[in-house]
Amino acid sequence: MGKQVIVKIAKLAKAHHISLRELSRISDVRHAALSELSNGKRESINFGHIERIAAALNIHDIREIIDLVDVEEE
Repeated sequence: MGKQVIVKIAKLAKAHHISLRELSRISDVRHAALSELSNGKRESINFGHIERIAAALNIHDIREIIDLVDVEEE
């Protein structure tokens, strides 16, 4: 069994009742980057983006944004 990092952007946007486009505007992170993060399409995480998202949504615990989950290996 392996591990995978999950970035919970879509869940956060929904919980704060905003769109990814609005989150992009208030966090100053490109919409395309947020979309890739929310779809698991991005291989690396820019911690500057995570910091700006946290500041925009008043988040104090990084675990609200990023999670580590077990995955079945093929």
